[in-house]
Amino acid sequence: MIISRTPVRLSFAGGGTDFDKYYRLSERQGAVISTTINRYIYIFVNKRFDDLIQVSYSKTEIVESVDDVEHNIVREALKLLGIEKAIEIVYVADLPLTTAGSGLGSSSALAVGVLNALYAYKGVHASSEQLASEAYLIEQNILGHPVGKQDQYIAAYGGLNFIQFNNDGSVFVDPVICRPDTKRNLERCLMLFYTGLDRASCSILSEQQDQIEEKVALHDKLVEIAVDLRAKLHNNELEEFGDILHSGWMAKRQLASGISNSKIDNWYERARSAGARGGKIAGAGGGGFLLLFCDEDRQQAVRDSLPMLSHDPVKLEPQGSEIIYVSD
Repeated sequence: MIISRTPVRLSFAGGGTDFDKYYRLSERQGAVISTTINRYIYIFVNKRFDDLIQVSYSKTEIVESVDDVEHNIVREALKLLGIEKAIEIVYVADLPLTTAGSGLGSSSALAVGVLNALYAYKGVHASSEQLASEAYLIEQNILGHPVGKQDQYIAAYGGLNFIQFNNDGSVFVDPVICRPDTKRNLERCLMLFYTGLDRASCSILSEQQDQIEEKVALHDKLVEIAVDLRAKLHNNELEEFGDILHSGWMAKRQLASGISNSKIDNWYERARSAGARGGKIAGAGGGGFLLLFCDEDRQQAVRDSLPMLSHDPVKLEPQGSEIIYVSD
């Protein structure tokens, strides 16, 4: 048996500039700052005693052919690695994968984790770059999902990173260098609330991509915000972190019509009035998780201002996808 563990992520700045329609424009580079957190997707892979394929998640599939597997990411991962029979795959997560999306990059983390487990099952070590690029290949090229490129890379590499998306399609993953106490203080100031709102992330992302060329200047600003945030972290300056998050959120909500709504706006303003210095909706927007940056002495006031939302404390995770168990 093989077990892989893959973290999901929080994106702080630059989301939307990781679409190839943007970073392949002349003289453009996308850039994001993201971190993995201590919420995980676990993939269990084992050899079956017969030639059938079993995939278990919120439902259980038992089929004779790879082509009959309904779970699209698992199916395409099996095809990519040439595994055609006699295998059982089970996945569980710290977050629900059956909703319209958490905004924490869970689908890409799933793709990375499945590939990592299947490679280990075949006795092959796959690099972080390989896992990320092949997960992106499955999601974007094969399945046609309107996804960017940051989620696969942060899930594979892990940690707090500045990720640059180059005009030629290459990706540079640069760890954000700062003092350990800066990361601890950042961690203490982060608040994550589950909104309970489902959102059609595909439609939001599709609209966002369709409007990239007419909103190039807005995407350029998002890159500048990511670069500015990296500089602040390198200098161990967290005083403006919340303000930078706020600026990024004000810009990002202009990228597509469904990114924010009246409920989200109301919750965000409540939190800001109670002491949160800034924040954003994680991921595509429209629902999922609300991320806030707030000094510790104001956090209870923020929780009290949002009694309708579930607070989910998180910590930064330094590791990306890893194999945590191997049996003979």
